[in-house]
Amino acid sequence: MTLELNPQVDVRRSEDRYASTYGWLDSKHSFSFGRHHDPANTHHGLLLVNNDDIVAAGTGFDTHPHRDMEIVTWVMQGSLVHQDSTGHNGIIYPGLAQRMSAGRGILHSEKNDSWRLEGDAHTDPVHFVQMWVVPDESGIVPGYEQLEIDHELMSGSLVPVASGMAKHAGASAIRIRNKYAALHVARLTPGQSVELPESPFLHLFVGRGAVSLEDAGALGAGDAARFTATGGQRVTAAEASEILVWEMHATLAA
Repeated sequence: MTLELNPQVDVRRSEDRYASTYGWLDSKHSFSFGRHHDPANTHHGLLLVNNDDIVAAGTGFDTHPHRDMEIVTWVMQGSLVHQDSTGHNGIIYPGLAQRMSAGRGILHSEKNDSWRLEGDAHTDPVHFVQMWVVPDESGIVPGYEQLEIDHELMSGSLVPVASGMAKHAGASAIRIRNKYAALHVARLTPGQSVELPESPFLHLFVGRGAVSLEDAGALGAGDAARFTATGGQRVTAAEASEILVWEMHATLAA
């Protein structure tokens, strides 16, 4: 079935996001999450969660469950310790792509306490974006993958970071279990620009810095744009910036 879509660019400002603020956590939610539920804002395309989190040193998310979700974590600053019930553990840092397939059920924790594995104690917060997309099928075997792609990001282009799409097979992207979705990241110096892919659904998120989006204007850190039935616009950095772009060729049923 072919979707009949009207071209649209919907800019969402940082200050309009839902917020969950505790002593140890400052979390901003682009979509309905936890106690914040808006039936008109549950997803875009296949993306259900885009949480922009800052976690204080020595704290974090205790062990908790997930099921039937592809979870991609991208660290902007600092480091995050991951541990899960499949036996994987390690430190996630800027330039390291990480994907966890929850499948039929997984337990994991995320803490800002890397000194417990290596190094000296610190007081620096960790800033990361965690994104959830639905998998192609439910009940798969849980899995984990990570890959260092810092070198590729030096190009200033959009780099595929996590993808289930056939066109990215053999590229730098770690694999996710949805053949219609891919996450791209670009680190831009002032004046650098990239062209967004053509796709039925795109989600652009400014992780840090400030950019200009063609035909839409200035976007700052925490701002996002949701594209429907359009693409090809240029994004130009006004200062050192990092953008996260989900390319999606399907959507969830209404």
